Amino acid sequence: MIGTIIYIIGIILGVKAVLEIIKEPISTTGKLIAALVVLLLSWVGIAIYYIFMRGNLTKWFK
Repeated sequence: MIGTIIYIIGIILGVKAVLEIIKEPISTTGKLIAALVVLLLSWVGIAIYYIFMRGNLTKWFK
């Protein structure tokens, strides 16, 4: 039961992160790379996005 709840929360946070990445004014390649990192690394990818990538995507993928 708890595992299912954690899984659903992870899916919701992953989708939210990908939607935020899509809205960023960066190249399509940058969006694809960032979205793949978030989705393929699951919880670690979500943590990486919210800690490191969230404010820096436009600087990294100019």
